[in-house]
Amino acid sequence: MKRTERSESIRNIAIIAHVDHGKTTLVDAMFQQSGLFRANQEVDDRLMDNMDLERERGITIAAKNCSVVWKDVKINIIDTPGHADFGGEVERAMSMADGALLLVDASEGPLPQTRFVLKKTLEAGLKVIVVINKIDRKDARADEVLDEIYDLFIDLDASEDQLEFPLLYAIGRDGVAQRDPDERGENLHVLMDTIVDEVPPPSYDPDAPFQMLVADLSYSDYLGRLAIGRIFNGQARSNESLVCINSRGEHLPLKVSKLQAYQGTGFREVNLAEPGDIVVLSGIENVKIGDTICTKDAPVALPRINVDDPTVSMRFSINTSPLAGKEGKFVQSAKIRERLHKETLQNVAIRVEETDDRETFLVKGRGEFQMAILIETMRREGFELCVGRPEVIYKREDGKTLEPMEQLFVDCNEEFMGVVTEKLSIRKGKMTNLVNNGKGRVRIEFSVPSRALIGYRDEFLTDTKGTGIMNSLFAGYDEYRGEFPSRFTGSLVSDRAGVGVAYALFNLEPRGHLFITPTDPVYEGMIVGEHNKDTDLNVNPCKEKKLTNMRASGKDDSVILSPVKPMTLEAAIHFIRDDELVEVTPKSIRLRKAVLSASQRHTMRGKKKKMA
Repeated sequence: MKRTERSESIRNIAIIAHVDHGKTTLVDAMFQQSGLFRANQEVDDRLMDNMDLERERGITIAAKNCSVVWKDVKINIIDTPGHADFGGEVERAMSMADGALLLVDASEGPLPQTRFVLKKTLEAGLKVIVVINKIDRKDARADEVLDEIYDLFIDLDASEDQLEFPLLYAIGRDGVAQRDPDERGENLHVLMDTIVDEVPPPSYDPDAPFQMLVADLSYSDYLGRLAIGRIFNGQARSNESLVCINSRGEHLPLKVSKLQAYQGTGFREVNLAEPGDIVVLSGIENVKIGDTICTKDAPVALPRINVDDPTVSMRFSINTSPLAGKEGKFVQSAKIRERLHKETLQNVAIRVEETDDRETFLVKGRGEFQMAILIETMRREGFELCVGRPEVIYKREDGKTLEPMEQLFVDCNEEFMGVVTEKLSIRKGKMTNLVNNGKGRVRIEFSVPSRALIGYRDEFLTDTKGTGIMNSLFAGYDEYRGEFPSRFTGSLVSDRAGVGVAYALFNLEPRGHLFITPTDPVYEGMIVGEHNKDTDLNVNPCKEKKLTNMRASGKDDSVILSPVKPMTLEAAIHFIRDDELVEVTPKSIRLRKAVLSASQRHTMRGKKKKMA
């Protein structure tokens, strides 16, 4: 009979929540109060969000680990993303944890991504501690939110044991937690005590040999590839010879050059690692997320990390515009291929496939936001590339075409309910629920195809004058709901190369909304604006004013152009049609036609009409 023991000095806990419900801020406070920093030490806010993009956008993109020590117990904390597009990160985190801290905003309550991350947690069978955060908000409604949390647990088929969760109230920003909403806590000690008391210590078989599941990969300029994961059984020592079991069941020999464990937000070298601890192994080259590292004598693979299938694909290709190579360091397809392959090693939710064209790659992921983050990261690293419009991935079953669906939650003022419902019905959305809170705001639920949301978010903010909140949750596959227009406007396309001229742009303004300013470089096939009709229009943005001998009053008045809002990467990806691309460089984001030559596009249109 198999014996089971527990590592009493370790707790592994994941922090899960919807975007902006205060996970990272709470972790900062736990660091401060566990004695990780000196009382007078200056520390950055949001320590765990160490990527530039995370700090700029105020969201967590990659799951990260850290540890604090409380009453001689080491608490390994895994800070997970709240956005469903980074679901692969959530699944990785769950493979390392024994419990989860569910953070819910005292005003907003459980939102779609709360449902998403909690579903993954309950499926993994983890012990959940519920923390209702931000109880100091003026619009806090802690009692109603608690009822909503119970409803959510029941809705997700939680077991009786999971329903009896420990409950705390917190003000993460002030570093305060308490058991009752009416009392006033002084610190987070009650939260730390609850984690130690309620989260089960990691269990292991004392007779089993060493087994570790690789849940994350990193890279060090000094140590090479780093494998991060939890030890399920046995002990690890530095300079030990082990094997890695990959997805094909092959046994690859490896030698651990350095063994490290988490201490605060960094690492410390250790000679021996115990079962249940989360460690970093160095000196391992051919390892991937989901592999098992074990001994040569008794190689037994652990269950691999399962990640939901991708729902969105995008084409990445080399930059073929006349301005290619002027702003970026990496322009060759081999460099782009190498970078995308590196991304698949670190991000389990991204897949890359070759296409018929050697210079184009099909990248599949969980959402266009995840793709935009990858593209933004690449351009900051010095890459130049072109990307196409995001496309949903269809499935064929029983002769029917199925498409990914989203459960969409809209929170907006009553006055905007009509326009939101109308726009979503055009995009094949179906209203499934409507709740009027009686405070001038309504919460509407829709069932919509995933492709309906590509490009809709910006339109939604405009329609609701910036006051609407929209959240979606992947709801599986359903029958294809038919075509709908993705855009009701055409493009203003430059018919020649040159630079933008104020006189020409002023005369083009009545035709639509411009994307360029005077002196911006343009080329044939580049999109310089949005046409206010649904057709494309070839224009000359380089046309200069003809000089005459005659001078009259007002003849040489200076031209005043409407201000041009700089095109963001997300806006560009949402704007383009199927025959258009976004040219991305470290300095610029330009829109262009896939076929640059105006005469070639004209010929192709003629052929399409004949075939129709």
